[in-house]
Amino acid sequence: MTTYILYFGLSLAITLNACNTPTQQVGINTPVVNDTLPPVETLKSNTNYPPAFPGQTRIGGMKTTTPYNVEILTSKLDGPWGIANLPDGRLLITQKKGTMVIVTPTGEVSDPITGIPEVNPRGQGGLLGITLDPDFENNRMVYWAFSLRTPEGNQTAVAKGRLANDEKSIEGATVIYKANPAYNGTLHYGGRVLFDKNGYLYVSTGERSDLATRPQAQWLNSALGKILRITKDGNPAPGNPFLNNQDAFPEVWTYGHRNVQGLAINPVTGDLWSGEFGPRGGDEINLVQPGKNYGWPVITYALEYSGKTIGEGITQKEGMEQPVYYWDPVISPSGMTFYKGKNIPEWQNNLFVGGLSGSHIARLRIENNKVTGEERLLASEGQRFRDVHQGKDGNLYAVTDQGRLYKLSKK
Repeated sequence: MTTYILYFGLSLAITLNACNTPTQQVGINTPVVNDTLPPVETLKSNTNYPPAFPGQTRIGGMKTTTPYNVEILTSKLDGPWGIANLPDGRLLITQKKGTMVIVTPTGEVSDPITGIPEVNPRGQGGLLGITLDPDFENNRMVYWAFSLRTPEGNQTAVAKGRLANDEKSIEGATVIYKANPAYNGTLHYGGRVLFDKNGYLYVSTGERSDLATRPQAQWLNSALGKILRITKDGNPAPGNPFLNNQDAFPEVWTYGHRNVQGLAINPVTGDLWSGEFGPRGGDEINLVQPGKNYGWPVITYALEYSGKTIGEGITQKEGMEQPVYYWDPVISPSGMTFYKGKNIPEWQNNLFVGGLSGSHIARLRIENNKVTGEERLLASEGQRFRDVHQGKDGNLYAVTDQGRLYKLSKK
């Protein structure tokens, strides 16, 4: 186990910030606010698109002043993707090739758990997001998303099963939902799952990336490029916005998404937030509201990977939602969580987002549904951060594509 100690409380001289304010000394007794430090992003943008409002991108930087430890609990995971808390504080982790393992607080990794339906691990597929039933302590039910291979193609699917008492297998695994239509591509599955306060399950999907499927993000009669809301049995949840629309899939909660790999609920407001991949630019953080259209591929702050304009090259359109925040260039936002712990008070209610191509964890301070500060954590580690999760102990845990499990805790 490797341990680092990070401490940002020492005085720091700032000569100039993004707002051209005078020189200011920031020290241990000086609060760091969003107009104190320049934006953390210093690379040139891919586009010249102006943001829709101030602070929508490249907000001022901030630094954590509380001393904290960074520990690598293990480097022996095999393509970890999602994290869930077991009641005793251990972590149940999915691995892309199709296995689950349990990791103890000291970094001991269990043998692979058996009984999980076969996944298609090609491309961006595999065993993806995971969550526990709100009544897990009584029913031991686990829910997960995965890429399902069918005769018609590949699908984002959701399954459930009971974690056996000996924790060596999943019992009675059942596929409860398949995102139609199937498609033979191996990209943009989405794949996060999260329970709401009413015991219904949010599921994120991608639009499968290709030009042939991309328009379906705008189709209400397709489950591609959506956030869905279903029951524990996979049926459309009561109260969904399109239940009475004969031309829509009743499980649709929101639409117009590219590839949502991050879902988190704000602990103060109860609102759902999402993180979404852009191509060249245009990674998004969205406040998710039922029935809303989030614009892809009609509006975007991005370009094609080739550098060409996407669609009409517009960033705003009536009836389509603006991202609360976006990145250009991309950080490739994956799993994310709001910090609800008390160990590091300045992190309370901040959003932590794992960055894949960005190779860091983005910390976003959100006030009145606006981002007011950004920090990059663990940027020197050279890791692709796939998921960030708060443990039962109030610490943050993060897994990387390279197989590491990190723990961030107060010093």
